[in-house]
Amino acid sequence: MKHFFNRRDSIVTEALDGLLRTAPAGKLARLDTYPDIKVVLRADWDKAKVAVISGGGAGHEPSHAGFVGKGMLTAAVSGEIFASPSVEAVLTAIRAVTGAPGCLLVVKNYTGDRLNFGLAAEKARAEGFPVEMVIVGDDIALPGIAQPRGVAGTLFVHKIAGHHAEAGADLATVADAARAAAGDIASLGVSLSTCSIPGQPHEDRLGEEEGELGLGIHGEPGAERIPLQPASAIVATLAERLSARLQAGAPYAVLINNLGAVPPLEMSLIAEAVLTSSLAAQVKLILGPRPLMTALNMNGFSLSLLRLDPAREAALLSPVDPAAWVAPVERHDIAILPAPKAEGAAAAPPASADPAVEEVLATVCAHLVAQEAELNRLDARIGDGDTGSTVATAARAIQARLGDLPLADLPATLGALGHILGTNMGGSSGVLLSIFFTAAAKALADKADLAQALLAGLERLSFYGGAAPGDRTMVDALDPALKALAGGDIQAAATAAHAGVEATKAMAHAKAGRAAYLGAHDLEGVADPGAVAVAGVFAVVAGLPRRAAS
Repeated sequence: MKHFFNRRDSIVTEALDGLLRTAPAGKLARLDTYPDIKVVLRADWDKAKVAVISGGGAGHEPSHAGFVGKGMLTAAVSGEIFASPSVEAVLTAIRAVTGAPGCLLVVKNYTGDRLNFGLAAEKARAEGFPVEMVIVGDDIALPGIAQPRGVAGTLFVHKIAGHHAEAGADLATVADAARAAAGDIASLGVSLSTCSIPGQPHEDRLGEEEGELGLGIHGEPGAERIPLQPASAIVATLAERLSARLQAGAPYAVLINNLGAVPPLEMSLIAEAVLTSSLAAQVKLILGPRPLMTALNMNGFSLSLLRLDPAREAALLSPVDPAAWVAPVERHDIAILPAPKAEGAAAAPPASADPAVEEVLATVCAHLVAQEAELNRLDARIGDGDTGSTVATAARAIQARLGDLPLADLPATLGALGHILGTNMGGSSGVLLSIFFTAAAKALADKADLAQALLAGLERLSFYGGAAPGDRTMVDALDPALKALAGGDIQAAATAAHAGVEATKAMAHAKAGRAAYLGAHDLEGVADPGAVAVAGVFAVVAGLPRRAAS
C-alpha cells in the first residue's frame, strides 16, 4: 500500500510541524525538544488554570495534537506511530504547562500509556506538581475484560475536562467531571480492512467478503469477523451491542467517528443508518460524522455514546478553539419543503393507450436493463464504468411510468420521456437525451413527421453537447441511424447505427466525454459504449413486427 512520506523516522515530527504551520498564528507551539520529545501546547497558556494533558501514539490524527487549544487540551504528547510517548516526554509536558492549579492527565487504557503517563505523574508529584489522572476504557468490544481499551469516546473526556478547566474549576472538580464522564461512555468500532503503516509491508488479514467488529485503533484484531453486508445491517449490529450498555430512557450524545479511510459519502450514509437505528430514540446530541480519532487509513468507523446531564450537555456545546472539534447538533427531523412549480406550466397530459408505442418502449427498456453489466464492462475500459448503470436507471424509470404515459399522443410521449430522463438518468447523458426528446417533441407537435422530429432533436443535442459524427460518442451511431430512418427504413437505420459503432473502434481520439482524456492506445479497438447502447435500441426496434417498429 502506498503512502506519502519522506523518511520513516521523521513522519510524526513533520506532520506535527505541518499542523503548527497551518494553525492560526499565536494559538499553538511546540517545545524545542524534537525529535525525541514531541509536545504540542497552547502558545497563549499562562498556567493560571488547571492544565489538561493527553496524548499517545501518532496515527490517530486529528487526535491528539489537533485538539490542543482553548476549551480542550492544554498540551498533547505524541509518541511515534502507535507507540506511547516516553515517561520523560510526558513529564516534560507536565512541567511545561502546569502551574499552581495543577494538571489532569487523560489517558487511554493501553498498558504503555498507563505506565508511562502513570510514572510521569508520580515523578511530577514528587517535584511538587498537583497531578490527577483519568483512565478512559470505553471500548465494549470484549465483554468482561478487566482492562477495556480507550478509544474515540476519550474525546468526550477531553471536551468535558477542557470545558471545566477553562471555566476556572479547581483540579478536583475537573478530575471528578472527567472521571464520571469516562464511566458513562460506551464505544464500538467496525472495519472492512486493517490499516497500513507507512514504510512497513502491509497484509490485510480480512478476505474480500469479510469485515471485523470490535477491532482496536492500532489495527489489533477485532472481537469477531463478520460477513460483508449492507451498512444498515452493520449499524444495527453495533446499535444492538451498544444499546445493552445504555441507561433506559436517558439522553445520550453520539460520536460518529471515521477511522480514517471511509469516504464522506459513505460516512453520511452511515450517519443516516445510525440516526434511524434503535439508538436514535435516546440520541440528543450528534457529533460527526468526522475523522476524530483515526487508525491511519483504516476503512472503518466507530460509534461512541455518552450519557448526558445538563452539565455535560453544556460542556459539549461550549465553544472551543481547535478546528478539529466538531460542534454537536441536536437530533432533529429532516426539513422537507415543497418543490416550486413552474409558473403557468401546463398540466401533464392524461395517460392514454397505444399498444404499438407501448411495445416499442417496453422492448427497448428491457433490452437496456439487460445490457447493464455489458455496457458497464465496456465503459470501464475507457471511462468510469457506469454507462450501463446510467442507461439502465433511465430504462427502469420509464418502465415504472409506462402506464402513466400519454402513449396515444406521440409528441406528448416524447416530451414525457424527456422529462423522465432529465429527472432520473443523471450525468451528461441524461441531460443530453432529455434535450433530444424535448426538442423532438416540439418539432413533432409542429409537424407530424417523426423522423424529421428526431433529427431536430439530434440537432439540438449536438448543439448543446458539442459532439458531432467522428467525435467518438453516441452521436456516431445516432446520426447515421436517424438519417437512414428519414428514408423510412428502420432496418437501414439499425444497419447504419451498427456501422457507426464499428467506426468508433477505429477512432484514435475522442473529442467529447471522458474518453477525451485517454490516449490512442487505450481507445484502440474499443467501441464507444454510448454508441453501442444507441445501436442496440435500433436493433431491437428493427426486430419488432412491422406494426410496432413503424
